Amino acid sequence: MLQPVGVGHKTLADYTHLVGRPLIEEINELAAELKGLKVLHLSATAFGGGVSEILYTLVPLMRDVGIEAEWQVIIGREEFFNATKLMHNALQGNPLDLSPSEWRTWEEYNEMNAQTLDEGWDVIIVHDPQPLAMRRHVPDKAKKWIWRCHIDLSTPHPPTIERCVPYIEEYDGAVFHLQEYVPDSITTDGVPLHICPPAIDPLSPKNMALSPEDAAFVCDQFGVDVDRPLICQVSRFDPWKDPLGVIDAYRLVNQDMPEVQLALVGSMATDDPEGWEFFNSTLEYAQGDPDIKILNNLNNVGSIEVNAFQSQAEVVIQKSTREGFGLTVSEALWKARPFIGGDVGGIPLQVQDGTTGYLVSSAEECADRSLKILREPDLGKQLGRAGKEHVRKHFLTPRLLRDWLGIFKGLQ
Repeated sequence: MLQPVGVGHKTLADYTHLVGRPLIEEINELAAELKGLKVLHLSATAFGGGVSEILYTLVPLMRDVGIEAEWQVIIGREEFFNATKLMHNALQGNPLDLSPSEWRTWEEYNEMNAQTLDEGWDVIIVHDPQPLAMRRHVPDKAKKWIWRCHIDLSTPHPPTIERCVPYIEEYDGAVFHLQEYVPDSITTDGVPLHICPPAIDPLSPKNMALSPEDAAFVCDQFGVDVDRPLICQVSRFDPWKDPLGVIDAYRLVNQDMPEVQLALVGSMATDDPEGWEFFNSTLEYAQGDPDIKILNNLNNVGSIEVNAFQSQAEVVIQKSTREGFGLTVSEALWKARPFIGGDVGGIPLQVQDGTTGYLVSSAEECADRSLKILREPDLGKQLGRAGKEHVRKHFLTPRLLRDWLGIFKGLQ
């Protein structure tokens, strides 16, 4: 039996003042034709990472407009998640394919999970590569199957993507964040393609408005001196997120402004066995600097704490070297914080360089832009205001809900 995920209740009308009545009316019109549609989301984990954050809001909003939506998590042991982490990295360009035994492990767990899947769904949405092969084993358990890719497949390791493409092309649709993420080996003849960037929930604990006093109080509990400037990156502890490069940038800033502090705040996901290893190597790289705070969800850092760190920071960074989208970018921009991001993946979709934030390609550039923002508070406020409005128009969950309803309508 797959594990059902409880998601609570949300009401679309509560978002009207944030996204505007026309979008809410458009969603309700689309939903009226789809009431009673039985939709199942399948993912690898209910905690950590962008997929689970999106689904905790998207599923209840689908229910609110009349879709019978459920979310279930596949079952896997360490051997499975070790294999899928390799697959995940290879699909993002790491030149290391799975061994024959690791491919067998992936196949066996997909078949095992597929056999326990309930029948009678109108649409099953399979998120990311971990459960990709399930459809092949039980295609009749849903009328339509959609594969939702949350990672950057623009330059995948050839042997890995070649192994995955036949599975992808069996689906009734595939959804990507950006057109550039669709690998050349997938053709529109093989599977209908949809481009749909993700979005954040502005009413979630992580993104709701937090007073400056509350943000400062929370950060103070973790040893941050709230009277000194703070630079912050929120992300998984993963080489692609480049926390070591953030530490390098901080050290360059620190030479000019020794009062600056750095917080690296991340979550440890259950489907990421490499996370602890990289978390420990990040700790080691910090060399015991008391002004570098390295925190994760096992240090009592939850959604409110992340909100507080982003809200308190004078500069928020996401210095990724590869990035599917980077929900933390929209989170920071929504809080009207000056933002600096790696010029990769989905980050430039959210950041208009010099208008809503800055895009950088090195620790030196990151340090230079950080110093510019720290020295010019009015510039930081201007970037923050523009960034928040950009997110309001393009990257809030009701827009994502509308896009999914449009995809469902196209399947009818």
